[in-house]
Amino acid sequence: MVVVWRSEHDHKSLIDGVTNGNGVRGGTVATESPFGTDDPARFGTQAFYAALGRAFVAMCAVVPVLAFIEFIDQRLDGRLDAVAGIRPRAISGIDGILLAPLVHDGFAHLLANSAPLILLGTFVLASGTRRFLLATLVIAVFSGLGVWFLTPTNYLVIGASGIIFGWLGFLLMRGIVERSLWNFAVALIVGLLYGWQLVALLPTDQRVSWQGHLFGFVGGLAAAILFRRRREPTAVPASPAPQTYGTADPTS
Repeated sequence: MVVVWRSEHDHKSLIDGVTNGNGVRGGTVATESPFGTDDPARFGTQAFYAALGRAFVAMCAVVPVLAFIEFIDQRLDGRLDAVAGIRPRAISGIDGILLAPLVHDGFAHLLANSAPLILLGTFVLASGTRRFLLATLVIAVFSGLGVWFLTPTNYLVIGASGIIFGWLGFLLMRGIVERSLWNFAVALIVGLLYGWQLVALLPTDQRVSWQGHLFGFVGGLAAAILFRRRREPTAVPASPAPQTYGTADPTS
């Protein structure tokens, strides 16, 4: 950010049993795993690769949209920046909390954000559209409010890097709270690629909104906890019904 300016799945139950001579049915209850072969959250499944591919295509499509917005902004001499940017502690600029990530300080700024936007956004979106949207909304609110309250009033804040740092926090925390090897692997990869950028959470450059980065990152941590994928308890085998046996009638 530059200062300028589960899926729910139905689980089917099946009772397998045998009937003995007295008509008593016994058996166990078998429940489909909540992470079945068609679950896009399970690494290695066809659904997983399909979800990852769709997410990558979708995030690649986001960048041209942002580029088009920047093109229009430059034709309008930066008026979109003035309208969509966050104006700290000004009621007229509070709508920038949601709009500021859509505008950038030139194509160089957008280009710098594009690679992490696509990569991190792909991993977040692959876990589900609804969770992606909710997590991104939480991140935008955290990041925007941090900027609105803490940035000096003589600045205008624009850019999507608050969202990017939020996705980074989301992926790192998701690997912890969901206890998934795949999510741990994603968190490790993301940490190796972008962990060094955590220095941008600190006030190091007057033109860089560390407030947006820091609070976006915190928003991502919170979103990973709020929207974590909960494992359902596995079914416990049902105890077979006791069998009864007839006794001889002494009067017969």
